[in-house]
Amino acid sequence: MDIEHEYAEHSSWVELSKSAFLNNVNAYRSVMESHVLLGCVLKGNAYGHGFKESLKVLHDLADLFFVINPIDAFKIRNYEKEHAIPHKRIVVLGAITQNEIADCAKRFIEVALTDDRWEEDGFFESLQETIKKSKDNYRPLKVHIHIDTGLGREGILVEHLETVLPMLKKYSHLVHIQGVMSHFSNVEDVTEQDYARDQITLLEKAHHIITQTGHFSHTIEKHIAQSAATFVLPQCRFEIVRTGISLYGLWPSPETRISARVVMPELPKLKPVLTWRCKSQYVKQVNAGSFIGYGCTYRAEHVMRIAVLPVGYFDGYPRQLSNKAHVLVNGHRCQVLGRVMMNHIVIDITNVSTNNDPVVATLLGTDGRETVSADQLATWSDTINYEIVTRIGPHLKRVVLP
Repeated sequence: MDIEHEYAEHSSWVELSKSAFLNNVNAYRSVMESHVLLGCVLKGNAYGHGFKESLKVLHDLADLFFVINPIDAFKIRNYEKEHAIPHKRIVVLGAITQNEIADCAKRFIEVALTDDRWEEDGFFESLQETIKKSKDNYRPLKVHIHIDTGLGREGILVEHLETVLPMLKKYSHLVHIQGVMSHFSNVEDVTEQDYARDQITLLEKAHHIITQTGHFSHTIEKHIAQSAATFVLPQCRFEIVRTGISLYGLWPSPETRISARVVMPELPKLKPVLTWRCKSQYVKQVNAGSFIGYGCTYRAEHVMRIAVLPVGYFDGYPRQLSNKAHVLVNGHRCQVLGRVMMNHIVIDITNVSTNNDPVVATLLGTDGRETVSADQLATWSDTINYEIVTRIGPHLKRVVLP
């Protein structure tokens, strides 16, 4: 038995809808100009949906992929090799080491240039060594110059380009400037987009400086649009969009939905890809006056039938949901009783079951006419839907359904 690929029988699991993925991709394709490339972001274990499971579906649907670390980029290349399928473009957005930069060059993986310290960090020396080993097979590493237009995270300030561009020109036999990129700071949280428009202006200024200085014979791509901006700021789609949370069927924020209603003739119909379910560990009856869970925070007011579910905050079910949330059983809402524990929650099934047979609960998703959404769990937990899904444990089994 291969223990590494076995899952506990008493464990929750995640179901992914292939048709929902396709619906969401089509929602973006329908509003994008034909020349714009659809980039899929696979960071955060594919927003908690499962990297390898999501890749299996999205590889045929996306034009290119964006990842945070090169390890995930290498996983995509390995997947392509194992299945003998054509390579898709991959761009690494996050930090990268000297050894990884050489591997990216050999595997034709593009990277973001996020600061002006590459020369002193030895990256060009590493690429030079790669040339020696690869002989005539080396192609310059494609880089995307990341401009800090106002997020204040990674990126090069426009005024520092005068330092970066001579360095890149010096090493033009090692690197190929493929694109200029940035990241929005405040599109999702507001309906008024003046700050975002200022960021777009700065990116366009940086793009102009780079293209005019370098006299390139090829097109330098621009990209800044993420899920929200692709819908509500069509002027920033440029050559590539980087779609994340909404490819998985979740709106980035209520403000994005409001903005989309204003800008678009028809609101896109996104379908959540993920459903999270759990089979009960056991069912029993408890007497009136019985306390349930740590801290005695819930006391039964009458005779109740409860189900103990083997899922807890270790698995990513937020402790903030204690005594607040509902799960779905047989299409009915069932309250979470007491505190969410490390590996268990207790739910009230008095009104949906008359015996001690096991039940299956939907923690996140739809059962019958009822739905518990990531947005609802986020509201109960005082957080955002991104955190709800990305915290679902990577150790849990994920299955792709039609």
